[in-house]
Amino acid sequence: MKGNYVRAATAICVAICGTHARATDVFNLEGFGPVSRAMGGTGAAFDIGPAAMMENPATLGLMGEGRHFSLGLDVVSTDIKVTNTATGETASSGNHGNNNGPYFAPQTAFVYRQGRYAFGAGIFAEGGLGTQYGGSSFLSRTSNGVDTGLDQFSRLLVLRVPFSAAYHVTDKLTVGASVDAVWTSLNLGTLLDVSQIGTLAGQGRVSGTLVPTLLGVPGLSGGYIDFSRNAPVGGGVQAWGIGGRLGLTYQVTPDTRIGAAYQAKTHVGDLTGQATLSAVSSVAGNIPLKGDVTVRNFQMPAQLTVGISHQFNDQLSVSADYQRVFWSSVMKDMNVGFVQSGSAANLDLSLPQNYRDISVFGIGAEYRYNAKWTFRGGFHYAQEAIPGNMLLAVVPATPTTSLTGGVSYAIGKNDVIDFALSVALRKTLDNASQPNTAVPISVTHSQVNAVIAYQKRF
Repeated sequence: MKGNYVRAATAICVAICGTHARATDVFNLEGFGPVSRAMGGTGAAFDIGPAAMMENPATLGLMGEGRHFSLGLDVVSTDIKVTNTATGETASSGNHGNNNGPYFAPQTAFVYRQGRYAFGAGIFAEGGLGTQYGGSSFLSRTSNGVDTGLDQFSRLLVLRVPFSAAYHVTDKLTVGASVDAVWTSLNLGTLLDVSQIGTLAGQGRVSGTLVPTLLGVPGLSGGYIDFSRNAPVGGGVQAWGIGGRLGLTYQVTPDTRIGAAYQAKTHVGDLTGQATLSAVSSVAGNIPLKGDVTVRNFQMPAQLTVGISHQFNDQLSVSADYQRVFWSSVMKDMNVGFVQSGSAANLDLSLPQNYRDISVFGIGAEYRYNAKWTFRGGFHYAQEAIPGNMLLAVVPATPTTSLTGGVSYAIGKNDVIDFALSVALRKTLDNASQPNTAVPISVTHSQVNAVIAYQKRF
């Protein structure tokens, strides 16, 4: 019964608020909620409102007493361009179909705070990605000149439904915890040139009973895998799982607070759905096979965050966070399995990723101008997780540096509208290495993320 309620609540929120997110910290958003986003993604030791259950649940104990309801929306606009550095040809992401932006991410939460206790539940997009290059660029052409017309795209959404609690152990120490239901959905359409297939085979990354059949196709030029749900909700493959985090805050002085939070690696089931595997032939064209597809062990990483906040006076406060994100444990390879419908014929593919663990830094300031207006600004930097020689054109999670700002307006004593804008500065990453690209590419990526939320206390 509880599982059905979670699924129903999630579906309603997604249907109302949209489904797509685009992240700058690989697949993670740079902070949750407009307060954190405006302050450089910080929140380990600062009151960021109901979004605390996604950063450090202990900071729910910093909220005012009463009931708090929040409803918000992220709107992310990307500018992604891939250049073939050998020919100068370009491919731009967008305006090609359902997977292009702008991308939308929901936020809704309820928090009850009374005395030493605080409890909360919500629905938040943790992050994702989205690209769509269409079927007419060089990305859809094989090295022997076959224009396949096959669309190149991706769309990932990781949605969390946290149930959180915080408790004031002493006047200085507060602890908190969240248990999350996690939903991951993925669309993907990508072409592998015959040269890439040869490299993967040489590395032992392609196997299965379908391999001899595919290699026997006359004029084999490439292979294409496509699993997609052509709708604004969900993906071609999806699965549910669990996650969670622990946190604490400690009031060092009346004006200075430190905080720490640990988010566990998710445990989501293998993503499953229907797919089409196509052999691309220079003689016979595209030869499709229908079947079942599984993306194995696709998880979000563990991460450790520590932070500090300081209130200089009644108007000015600052906060700073350091985060270590353990991407290497979850993004070593992308493992895809395909089983042909009506038979046991199968293909297993492992694309190398070799992501690195990264450090993330954020700093922000808040200035309370008067009882109605509050202004915020910040800076956010995340190290590059993707080795250049592992870059996939359909997974360009490359921006590292963001400038952030925002404002809050109190409509009344218990009603506030928060707004934040994060600008991810243009970043370029190159890859001239097999097997993740057949031609030398340069990917340039920038984006703007706007988030607005309404919060009511009653």
